[in-house]
Amino acid sequence: MKRDSALDGIRALAALGVWVLHVGGNTGVIYRDGMFAWMTTRLGIAVPVFFLLSGLLLYRPWARAVIEGTSPPGAGRYVWRRVLRVVPAYWLVTILALTAWGTSLDWGTWAKWLLLLQNYFEQKRAPDGLYQMWTMPIEMAFYLVLPLLAWLLHAWARRGNPPVRLLAGIAVLPVISIGSAVAAHVWDQPQLALWLPYHLIFFAAGMAMAVLSVWLKEIRIIDQLAPQLLVLAVLLYAVLSTELAGPRTLTLPSLSQSLWRMILEATVAILVVAPFALAPRHDALRHRVLGNPVTAYLGRISYSFFLWHAPVITLFYKVTGSQPFAGNFAQVAIFTFVGSVLASVGSYHLLEEPALRLSGRRSAPLPPPEAPVPQPAAPAR
Repeated sequence: MKRDSALDGIRALAALGVWVLHVGGNTGVIYRDGMFAWMTTRLGIAVPVFFLLSGLLLYRPWARAVIEGTSPPGAGRYVWRRVLRVVPAYWLVTILALTAWGTSLDWGTWAKWLLLLQNYFEQKRAPDGLYQMWTMPIEMAFYLVLPLLAWLLHAWARRGNPPVRLLAGIAVLPVISIGSAVAAHVWDQPQLALWLPYHLIFFAAGMAMAVLSVWLKEIRIIDQLAPQLLVLAVLLYAVLSTELAGPRTLTLPSLSQSLWRMILEATVAILVVAPFALAPRHDALRHRVLGNPVTAYLGRISYSFFLWHAPVITLFYKVTGSQPFAGNFAQVAIFTFVGSVLASVGSYHLLEEPALRLSGRRSAPLPPPEAPVPQPAAPAR
């Protein structure tokens, strides 16, 4: 399947957002006063964007099978591709970090991290260099659940209007997320926030976009309102950056703050991705800006960048002897960006690309749009 360069650009911006968030956290910037500090803290919005893109891109072949009658993906081959896509680079980074900084770890801890089970066990803090990895068990859980979820949705959709029934079935998933947030507070189980049900709302948004993109192909109103939608995303991100969505510190938010944050993050992620997924005019300015060769390439290596940036930040602090929550933001950012990009380029070309070829997946970018065929002028009347 050919890649969409603009969606790669969104993925690149999301990965950079996570990196800025963690640089800000390590230097203490996010704990200072002012709107900039608050808005930096909320760069965790990148995670819902990643989840939404996974729902969009992975569910679309199943949506196409129901709506257009094509063959659905084989579950076994799909799972094998997902494992090859995720596990090799994850294992490399995790093994190096645990070997370097995971002192006195027993075999159970190693197994937990290598099998992506860390979210299901109580732990005080992640090992150095691996604090970003909490998202990986959630992603893997979605990968494994998706074939069953697609089968259930398709069985439901065959009883009537397939696109409408698919959207109705997908609408159940955000309800599960809201229920998980309520349960986490009522039963005092904050660990539930690290499990897939809590985050289904973001994957569901992507799955709904997949259905719409197959069913309607291109939504003209989205194309016409794309600039306004992106501006609205920025404005709602500013709202997300207030206390309405919870504290900046590790203090647990209230139930209302958790729900506001969940809804605002889902809305911002939808507003950011929709102009590209539901109005795929590759000649539009927004596509040319995000889909340029630099951002598209950063998007292709964004998974490796996501994996490597935290160990590189940790290494910088270990080597320089800097104290936690201290340091010059610009200096840390420059050194860790360069180091993370270099590690990511090597990891992508030496490990990810061979694994992608082994899985049989194509990763070429979408070709440029063809020039429109000139139409003959209408005769004068």
